[in-house]
Amino acid sequence: MKTRAFGRDSVQVGEVGIGTWQLGAEWGDVSDEAAAETLKAAFDNGVTFFDTADIYGGGKSEARIGKFLQSLGPRKKDLFIATKLGRSSDPGWPHNFSLESFRKFTEGSLQRLGVEAVDLTQTHCLPHDKVKPAEMFGWLKTLQSEGKIKRFGASVETMKEANECLDVDGLASLQIIFNVFRQKPIGALFDRAMEKGVAIIVRLPLASGLLSGKFKADSQFAADDHRNFNRDGQKFSVGETFAGLPLDKGVGLVDRLRGLIPAGMSLTQFAMRWILDFDAVTVVIPGAKSAKQAVENCSASDLTPLSAALHDDISDFYAADVAPLVRGAQ
Repeated sequence: MKTRAFGRDSVQVGEVGIGTWQLGAEWGDVSDEAAAETLKAAFDNGVTFFDTADIYGGGKSEARIGKFLQSLGPRKKDLFIATKLGRSSDPGWPHNFSLESFRKFTEGSLQRLGVEAVDLTQTHCLPHDKVKPAEMFGWLKTLQSEGKIKRFGASVETMKEANECLDVDGLASLQIIFNVFRQKPIGALFDRAMEKGVAIIVRLPLASGLLSGKFKADSQFAADDHRNFNRDGQKFSVGETFAGLPLDKGVGLVDRLRGLIPAGMSLTQFAMRWILDFDAVTVVIPGAKSAKQAVENCSASDLTPLSAALHDDISDFYAADVAPLVRGAQ
């Protein structure tokens, strides 16, 4: 696994990490055994960056990572653990937005993860019309001074939010949606983030599995899977599900994209390699529900970068065929 510096930090992280929303909730059920096997497979294949959130399964994802960390013994020091806060239903909005609530959320995460300090705590797609970046990051700076967190960053929905966060001194990272079907960050964010030395964490690199190529227009998902209940943004941002594309349109775009894939490369590897070719990207955090998925995700790090001509073709494909279909704020 190749590594990259975490923004202006001297810490290096594996360029392919793992997102653990799938191991908590809203992707269908995952057993404790399957979760443990998935985390181990990721670690065994060079993953050092583990991303979670306090609300994933009501803390289940964090607890599973905590148990895995305990199993590693001294080797757990090699991992970089990132979590998120601010969306809990207890006490709920707007009472979540205070130093007291942020401290409560952080202490809960520390307990579940079994660590003395979180490597990175991120605000979890919080509404900037209710709480300003300078205010909420001020609370995180206080927690940083108390030794509860080592760094702070933001997970955001839009490029407007991302750029507002970049104005905050001390920001370590931004977590964004970025994939072949969501290319706006290239022009709207990457140069400024690199100038600021802010790490870019890429979530949903496979567009909720759409870019795995396994779905059909009539694919069905479990009742508790967001790909069933949030297809049109019924519960949260539509961009978090299939990158904001209607499933049937997305499947059609995937079929057309297949013609651009180099020989010997899977669609998943192709989609991941495309992201890793951007220098502004620090780490990509695909989710996985099985050891097999985790291993395939990691394999993208060993692949040869795509050609400049192919990148141009993908850019043209996005502009002409994909961008007009993407729904939701970007």
